[in-house]
Amino acid sequence: MRSCVRVLMSGRVQGVGFRYWTEGEARQRGLNGWVRNCVDGSVEAVFEGPAAAVDDMLRACHAGPRLAKVETVEVHEQDEPVETGFHIKQTRW
Repeated sequence: MRSCVRVLMSGRVQGVGFRYWTEGEARQRGLNGWVRNCVDGSVEAVFEGPAAAVDDMLRACHAGPRLAKVETVEVHEQDEPVETGFHIKQTRW
């Protein structure tokens, strides 16, 4: 079974390598999607792939990279198609 979610993470998630960490973690799990910074200081991502791999990625996002301090992780189901592969997008203004 496949899953696709849009995730919004807040706390100390910018300036700590969160996007690069997310890209690496998502690729290790074989997920499609993207990650980007948001102007409000949060990080937004879309993860698509096998449900177990998406769930594992969501658990990892609660911790984040070593220097991050994740306070909240909001998860929303998504139906929009996702490109193959995982990449970092430009900041959402």
